[in-house]
Amino acid sequence: MLEYRRFYVGERLNLEQVLDQLMRFGYQRVPQVADPGDLAVRGGILDIFPATFECPLRLELAGSRLASIRGFNPVTFETLDRHSMVVVLPRQLRMRMSGRGILDLETPFEGALDLTEGDLVVHLEHGIGRFCGRTTLATSQGQTDALILEYAGGDRLYVPMDQLHLVQRYVGFGSRLPALHTLGGSAWERAKAKAYLGAWTYANELLSVQARRLALPGHTFSKDHEWQRDFERAFPYRETPDQLAATEQVKQDMEDARPMDRLLLGDVGYGKTEVALRAAFKTVMDQKQAAVLVPTTILAYQHARTFTARLQAFPVQVETLSRFQTPAEQHRILEALRAGACDIVIGTHRLLSGDVQFKDLGLLIIDEEQRFGVREKEQLKAWRTQVDVLVLSATPIPRTLYLALMGSREMSLIMTPPENRHPVETAVAEDDDDSLRRWIRKELARQGQVYVVHNRVYDIHQLAARIRRLVPEARVGVGHGQLPEEALERTVLEFIEGRLDVLVTTTIIESGIDIPNANTLIVNRADQFGLADLYQLRGRVGRFTRKAYAYLLVPRGGGLSQEARERLRAIMQHTELGAGFKIAMEDLKLRGAGNLLGIEQHGHITAVGFDLYCRLLREAITHIKHEQPVPVGAA
Repeated sequence: MLEYRRFYVGERLNLEQVLDQLMRFGYQRVPQVADPGDLAVRGGILDIFPATFECPLRLELAGSRLASIRGFNPVTFETLDRHSMVVVLPRQLRMRMSGRGILDLETPFEGALDLTEGDLVVHLEHGIGRFCGRTTLATSQGQTDALILEYAGGDRLYVPMDQLHLVQRYVGFGSRLPALHTLGGSAWERAKAKAYLGAWTYANELLSVQARRLALPGHTFSKDHEWQRDFERAFPYRETPDQLAATEQVKQDMEDARPMDRLLLGDVGYGKTEVALRAAFKTVMDQKQAAVLVPTTILAYQHARTFTARLQAFPVQVETLSRFQTPAEQHRILEALRAGACDIVIGTHRLLSGDVQFKDLGLLIIDEEQRFGVREKEQLKAWRTQVDVLVLSATPIPRTLYLALMGSREMSLIMTPPENRHPVETAVAEDDDDSLRRWIRKELARQGQVYVVHNRVYDIHQLAARIRRLVPEARVGVGHGQLPEEALERTVLEFIEGRLDVLVTTTIIESGIDIPNANTLIVNRADQFGLADLYQLRGRVGRFTRKAYAYLLVPRGGGLSQEARERLRAIMQHTELGAGFKIAMEDLKLRGAGNLLGIEQHGHITAVGFDLYCRLLREAITHIKHEQPVPVGAA
């Protein structure tokens, strides 16, 4: 029988007995936990990094009673999540999957099984069932807790706690729920086999670009130039530990012979741009060019301002290439790129045009790659085999996160908030004139600025007129993607430079607009926005020393759909700094896995659930990397 140790808030613990058991499980006592298998004790605090968790746990005792269980960042000690109950398994745990080889259980993706009655779950051996609660079973070893799972025909399965690792919450596709499996039937084994073959096929596709990249020689960048240290010391803020670690990882990749393909994940405003800047500067110091590819002209302008300001003390030429430039300006920049007179170019998909040629491109930085279309992504595949690539993402979609964790590419993670970031006070409110007037005047009274987001162009000017009527002293501008280019640029510039108090805008601001003085966000008809959009928009405020506010407006009298209520509940619940990963998972649960992993994988994910599919995909990637034989039917 598999050994395990369950901890739950409120139980009484004998710390010495707990330590003895955990050390029998293979855990090693260290001064401070850092890696899976570590264990540390200080007074009434027990830190443990379970083999089946992606972050360590802190168990805090009040006397002999367990007062709290929380996951934390081992570098910053920031709380990541809280648990009422967790199960800690032995350090080395492997389980066999239907004779197909070994599935190593060192993310699972959900170390703590937090279920409510009615949730769909996936049992690795029996398939999709419904969680009906917990009970106590009498066994030869004595009493043990068990989960109650219901299957087709009302059949019930009792899962003892020592088999808890076989059960995961079902996450699939939106509102279409799968049928419950029949206990003892063959449908589940067929579904697993098909999903495994699908995962194997997709893993081959994922690794093909990586294999081509590894087979080609890349540029081995030199060690840091003496100017690199001067440039980094000029950073006006104190770097976070995560920023420093990410910078070091990027530099190591650049100094390696193979082309870099690193994903840099970090919450909105957490300092990814500075890491990219340091990589670009290192590129230029090695006599090569860097390109920064962004999804919008506004973001290109924002990056250009940041790069130019940081690089002004050094002989580095920065240019911007987008539809904002006149044909003559674009021609001049293209000539400078060909001649090597431009060191760093920042642009939209215009950079992917056939007439863009570099004298010696060494680094491509892609901001928010998921916002580019299929055609652009196909073009970028070729770039990845030729130059070093650094991808930045502020709200990592689960696909990006999981595949990075499963070994298909290198990943750096920034989870530490900078000193000038603060949680944003978030409220859902009904739309009315008095509230709108009060919120705007409150921000103006402290010399701040306000975003008002309204995602319908046809009546956006009516909303702007309403605000001018309610707050006549406010200077109000309107910005949206259908404005003439010059008009949009002028409006955004006026807001950035403080010549407008209120910017009434569409979601064009959700990526890249970084204005420290704008710390009130009002989202009109917030019920019509996706969860990821709401999270990105809220990230536009809270970047200064003063408190920030986000007001999510809904129609008076209610009438919201259940899905809209769930989205608003999730955005209200996850107000803490660094909640991007939780938001990404909530978004997946609400709208389903969609085609995150490609439309051809749609049926496989629905059949076995997203979590098990990702485990199968990780296993397939591992097997392919070790050149193990293709399973029957996958060729």
